[in-house]
Amino acid sequence: MWKLLCAMLALFAFCAGQAQAHFGMVVPSTATVTEKKDANLVVDIAFAHPMEREGIDMAKPRAFTITRDGKTEDLAGRLTLASFLKHKAWQARYAVTQPGVHQFAMTPEPYFEPAEDKYIVHYTKTVVAAFGEEDGWGDPLGLPAEIVPLTRPFANYVGNVFRGLVLVNGNLAPNVEVEVECYNADGRRASPNPYFVTQVVKTDASGIFASGVPWAGWWGFAALSESEEKMDYKGTPKPVEIGAVLWMHFAVPKESRN
Repeated sequence: MWKLLCAMLALFAFCAGQAQAHFGMVVPSTATVTEKKDANLVVDIAFAHPMEREGIDMAKPRAFTITRDGKTEDLAGRLTLASFLKHKAWQARYAVTQPGVHQFAMTPEPYFEPAEDKYIVHYTKTVVAAFGEEDGWGDPLGLPAEIVPLTRPFANYVGNVFRGLVLVNGNLAPNVEVEVECYNADGRRASPNPYFVTQVVKTDASGIFASGVPWAGWWGFAALSESEEKMDYKGTPKPVEIGAVLWMHFAVPKESRN
């Protein structure tokens, strides 16, 4: 019994010591539009631990935009209150009418995380390609923190290696940790132990990272750094984690009928 109790206490301490990865989320109903029936996008905007299916209440974003052909449109007026993993979230609807690459981007209100004693701000984006056009998928949006894709960020198979360039305030971000996590939408996936929940890579000296994913679905890549400025929390300056987050969908090939 003593050995069992010690083992249980050790496991509890281990699990408690594993900081859960937070992810800003911008997840559309599809990442590629090839037919008109798929053109009415529903975009979920949330804050969560996506692999563990744990939602976090999210304040209304400061900004939500779409950029196509170098032109940016404000979509904040389309945000409606929603529920995501049983927590306060947001949703927007957008009808794709033109061919091209559509980049959705969200800037949240800063979120204070008591467990980590810091604020979290995740500048989050995703890319939707429509009706056969794909020019401009690697164009940066000029966000304060951003992953610029070096691999086309849509129509990727499981097993493809994604490469991205991390920019913070327009500068290369070397030696930055990038957390990688799946949105476990149907709850079918389970991690062998807490270490497996979030995969982690680092950017190289040029701010570039590479990562593959093991199964199909929506995957988030979050490059994390700390702001030089602090934010006040009840009269005390607190550090601010700024995340550059990109969401991508990975698929498996369809079975041939031949």
